[in-house]
Amino acid sequence: MEWERGDALPFRLRRTMDYLLIQILNGVQLGLLMFLLAAGLTLTFGIMDLVNLAHGSLYMIGAYLAWTFIAWTDSFVAGALLALPATFLVGGVVERLVVRRLYARDHLDQVLATFGLILFFNDLVRAIWGPAGKSIAVPAFLNHTVEILPGVPYPAYRFALIVAGLAVAAMLAWLVARTRMGMLIRAGASNRRMIAALGVNIELLFTLVFGLGAVFAGLAGLMAAPISSVKIGMGDDILILALVIIVIGGIGSIKGAFVAAMIVGQIDIVGRAFLPTLLKSFMAPSAASTAAPAISQVLIYVLMAAVLVWRPTGLFGQRT
Repeated sequence: MEWERGDALPFRLRRTMDYLLIQILNGVQLGLLMFLLAAGLTLTFGIMDLVNLAHGSLYMIGAYLAWTFIAWTDSFVAGALLALPATFLVGGVVERLVVRRLYARDHLDQVLATFGLILFFNDLVRAIWGPAGKSIAVPAFLNHTVEILPGVPYPAYRFALIVAGLAVAAMLAWLVARTRMGMLIRAGASNRRMIAALGVNIELLFTLVFGLGAVFAGLAGLMAAPISSVKIGMGDDILILALVIIVIGGIGSIKGAFVAAMIVGQIDIVGRAFLPTLLKSFMAPSAASTAAPAISQVLIYVLMAAVLVWRPTGLFGQRT
């Protein structure tokens, strides 16, 4: 009996560590999706000084366009590749027809106008795709598990999301740091009046930046669709987290958005996974299961408040 007890403890510890590793990977996956959404938002906010509450609607549009193209082509990859330029076109049209008129307005006008865009996009989706939600199946070539460690399986699609998210993050870092467009983006974030005075077509730059942000939002939407659902208003809740991330990381900072998204992803996922067990030690199981997600969300906002107290411009924001 003593041998069995001594053997059970390492086994239980190993299972706990395996479960922790899986939840950490889930947090990384969520963080990368949030980064894709927050990256476009922080670019438009940092460069264009635009408060765009409709950014979550572009996340939704990307998912619906992906559903449509996947149904047409019967291929997840082909549908995703068609959905991205289509989302860029949607972003470009929105920027030219609506957003461009808001640059000279104050933030309250921008909030009201982009909130109106949320209502418009929700009704547009309802008119085109109907009120019922849609589902996108996990592609067959990723509908299995991979062993991240011996005896520790992990869904291949979620692992592919991590790889794709890291690749896109690296590409965005290269774009911002090593290309002419990236130079203009960084200059625009610092002083957009100066680059306009130097002869840069600021209107074209703003359209490209807004379209690029739409692409990242749409990419996040289509990547998340197979593990969640495609429905009206799906981007509204996730937009709040994206706003929290750019505040924590620093407005206009891609690096800050990445770091903050990783932190927020871990707090949310690991908190939801382990808080119920902790809370069950002093409250009913049903109450613990209900309280754990709420506490995880509260911890994220507490972190934001602490960062703002310590560094009002965010972790990597520029001090003025």
